[in-house]
This record gives sequence, structure tokens and C-alpha cells, in this order.
Amino acid sequence: MAGKSHHIEPLFDNVLIRPLEAEAKTSSGIILPDTVKEKPQIGVVKAVGKGKTDKDGKRIPIVVKVGDKVMYKKWGGNEVKVAGEEWTLVSQEDILAIVN
Repeated sequence: MAGKSHHIEPLFDNVLIRPLEAEAKTSSGIILPDTVKEKPQIGVVKAVGKGKTDKDGKRIPIVVKVGDKVMYKKWGGNEVKVAGEEWTLVSQEDILAIVN
């Protein structure tokens, strides 16, 4: 597989998010070491599934789209490596908001 790029296509209502970097300093200018930085909860949507179906067979649409900046649950989802970076694969239910 060396040299091939991996394309991840989420299934059902899963959403692939590239987390944005946590702030390295506080609003007052204090620099934070890596051990203190919180895991980011805001990221950019890179891929979305086609949605899941309810018990009656109706498709539940995905409300976010590729390129949206979103806030998601801190402990939701699964970390996956994409091109050497840690990204997060979450269920649409773990997305809390679209950030403008």
C-alpha cells in the first residue's frame, strides 16, 4: 500500500472531521504546554456518510456538509489516521453545532 493515498468514505450517519489545533496560549497571553492543551472539539468536516434509515425505512438526512466547521462532543467518535494526521470519525448525533 506504500505510496497510495487512502480515501475514507463514512458509512451511514458517520462524519469524518479534521480537528483544528487547540489554542497554544490563553486569551491573556499565557503559553500553554502540550500537556495542558485540551483536546480540540472544533473541526472541519472532510467527508459525510449518506445517512441512516429509521425503523420505517425513511432516510434521515445528514445536516452537515464537507467544509462545515463544527463543534462535536469531547469524547465522541473514533480517532483515525489520515495522511499521518489524527482525525475523528463521529456519528452525526455527536455533532453539537455548526460554527460560523
